[in-house]
Amino acid sequence: MTESTHPLLPSPRRLAALAALLLSQLACAAPAVPDTLEQRLAPCLACHQPKERNDAFFPRIAGKPEGYLYNQLRNFQDGRRQYPMMTYMVSQLPEPYLREIAGWFAAQHPPYVARPAVDATPAQLERGRLLVLQGDAGRKVPACVACHGQALTGVAPAIPGLVGLPRDYINAQFGAWKNKVRQARAPDCMAQVAARLTGDDVAAVSAWLASQRVDDAARPATALPAPLPLACGSVPAGGARP
Repeated sequence: MTESTHPLLPSPRRLAALAALLLSQLACAAPAVPDTLEQRLAPCLACHQPKERNDAFFPRIAGKPEGYLYNQLRNFQDGRRQYPMMTYMVSQLPEPYLREIAGWFAAQHPPYVARPAVDATPAQLERGRLLVLQGDAGRKVPACVACHGQALTGVAPAIPGLVGLPRDYINAQFGAWKNKVRQARAPDCMAQVAARLTGDDVAAVSAWLASQRVDDAARPATALPAPLPLACGSVPAGGARP
């Protein structure tokens, strides 16, 4: 007796019909996936979750100025920043879509998650505080607040905030500028600043910044009270769109 005629087994034709019926029922039961920008950004959200991942490799980008985020996408696309995963993700995306992505993340403002205490000496923290708030005129290092805003939450449209970032991430970015792995459109003001800071200075700045509590209501400033101390190619003159 062949398998197809066995009394306890359905025929191949019957099996095919059952399989087709099952697939059709599954298709009807599966909820429709909404075609929203958030849904299309699922690959981005796997690493840059607005509800907080924020570690040394995948920083919080939610709430950063739209122009800054757009500039970074372009920097990865054009080779000024080098990280293979990001380069692959954005290499074929058109400019309007890059702006959509930047705008979506800029509009997200989830609460900040409390971070562990920073392991730093009082002397380190004081040196970091002085560099952030006053700079070092002897080495032509401007204060961080002169560019990133008095609250260090960034300035629209294109200057990022510095608070709320992990210490290891801040250290890594200074290292990337020093090693020319991270660059921006010329004149690259942050590359100039990074070159003028010692390793101890970088450690002090990152320790002080990472130790600052961030108010959940914090937003980027809309303007700086004075002109930038250094020319920055990524910051448009007069506040225009980058």
